[in-house]
Amino acid sequence: MTNKSEAVRIEHLRVVRSGREVLPDLSCTIPTGQVTGLLGPSGGGKSTLIRAIVGVQKVAGGTVEVLGHPAGSTRLRRHVAYMTQSPSIYADLTVRENLRFFARVLGAGPDSIDQAVERVDLADHASALVGRLSGGQRSRASLAVALLGRPRLLVLDEPTVGLDPVLRRDLWALFHELAADGTTLLVSSHVMDEADRCNRLLLLRDGRLLADETPRTLRDTTGTKDIEAAFLALIDGTRGLEVTS
Repeated sequence: MTNKSEAVRIEHLRVVRSGREVLPDLSCTIPTGQVTGLLGPSGGGKSTLIRAIVGVQKVAGGTVEVLGHPAGSTRLRRHVAYMTQSPSIYADLTVRENLRFFARVLGAGPDSIDQAVERVDLADHASALVGRLSGGQRSRASLAVALLGRPRLLVLDEPTVGLDPVLRRDLWALFHELAADGTTLLVSSHVMDEADRCNRLLLLRDGRLLADETPRTLRDTTGTKDIEAAFLALIDGTRGLEVTS
């Protein structure tokens, strides 16, 4: 079982999709109240791992426990929020109408709607139809929905794709504010320069965990100056060893 210092515990997770072993044997934990980055190239298994954590992925073996319960448990519905890569909101509703609808589903109060809009910097577009927003604005609207109800675990799949540098900076600041308030965040990305914004990193390649370290420790152990160089060093086998179960 997970303990209070672990929001997620994964042991020997195996996932097979379309006859291909996407995650052969993965074990790791995600600490409570921190921003954990899930990094690696596209097709490396990041989205599959995320789907397993939120309980929507069929697994072939192993266990995934979230907040002390099996992933996907009905007890987790009000405590786990998931923002997918594609905006999961209604294009024919305004931002505020979307938030009102999902707030009713979650049983969240009206104050949470205003707070979510403000936190993602969409106050000026709250009355705009989602279908008329830019791609970055739609992503922020999806994030606002995920923030409703104050989830204990917030899982974000490529949340900063297509955003300008200023907004990316502001969202990462928001992520750390949420973590400081006790929320656990798992943020996936294939952009290595975002890695230093995380408290901890999980580096995934071809479904295997190459590293589970803080950014500083990862740089130190590989003798590199940045995370991209560290990742390449691990791939090339010049420093460090693959994390094993």
